[in-house]
Amino acid sequence: MRKAIAVGLVALLAMYFLGGMSARHEIFPWPQLSQLRKMVGAEKAVAPSRYTFDDKERLIGDESKTAVTCPTQTDRTAVLLILGQSNAANEGGQRYRSNYGARVVNAFDKQCFIAASPLLGSTDTKGEYWTLLGNKLIASGQNDSVILAPLAYSGSEVARWATGGDLNPVLVDTTKQLQDSGYRITSVLWVQGEKDLVMSTTADAYQKRFMSMVDTLRQHGVAAPVYISIASKCLEPSNGGFKEHIPDNAIVRAQLALSKSGHGIREGVNSDALLDGEDRYDDCHFGGTGAEKVSQAWLNLLRGDRGLEPSG
Repeated sequence: MRKAIAVGLVALLAMYFLGGMSARHEIFPWPQLSQLRKMVGAEKAVAPSRYTFDDKERLIGDESKTAVTCPTQTDRTAVLLILGQSNAANEGGQRYRSNYGARVVNAFDKQCFIAASPLLGSTDTKGEYWTLLGNKLIASGQNDSVILAPLAYSGSEVARWATGGDLNPVLVDTTKQLQDSGYRITSVLWVQGEKDLVMSTTADAYQKRFMSMVDTLRQHGVAAPVYISIASKCLEPSNGGFKEHIPDNAIVRAQLALSKSGHGIREGVNSDALLDGEDRYDDCHFGGTGAEKVSQAWLNLLRGDRGLEPSG
């Protein structure tokens, strides 16, 4: 038994040194084993996809999109800059497409595409409700055309959007692309807060970081009202959330305070209060009924939009 063990150890040592020498001097069997590993790896290559993503996993290409000439903005055009985390991104449980062709478009990288889920500019490839909102804005007679410019990152905290955060330069670039395309943003829609609740961000810190983002927008020529949603609810550990939700929390208090602070900031949709458990398909993200309720609530807000009023 001991002899067998000794022989085995000698064999292992021999293999170790042989492998080291082989790799160092590129002699048999290292080149052959290396080539074999590459061949096996090639067989496990990712299958082709219609989607293309950037290094932050934002959707930047979709072979199914229909490119169109960007509509000319008039006083009856809504240009919506959509910011936030997953419930502003392509994480919805229902997909939508424009009912009005090129009158509801997804603006991205100085190009326009007929709006259809998922929207270019945000993370994920599921559904979203902004296209539904665009349909509602036209059906209601509020607008003749709607430009959707989404920039939403799943799981992003507010600090990433503030000056010094990694998303702040992307925000600046997105606003510049819209301006270079001849568009003046008419409303900024912010849907975020769930991540910061889990991170235990204080109300004061949230307000300061949000205002830093708003300052960035103002410094780069965006004078539109900024609607801040009341959004902090995302349940279950599978979504990075808690088992239960406490409605009166630091993030909600910060969002409510910001909506009353002036500076062109207004209260957006309160999805925490508006949606029932059945409206979130996984206890966090909006399903079909949730999309219907939230898009209708946004419609009601934007129909009463009076533009930017002077802050006190």
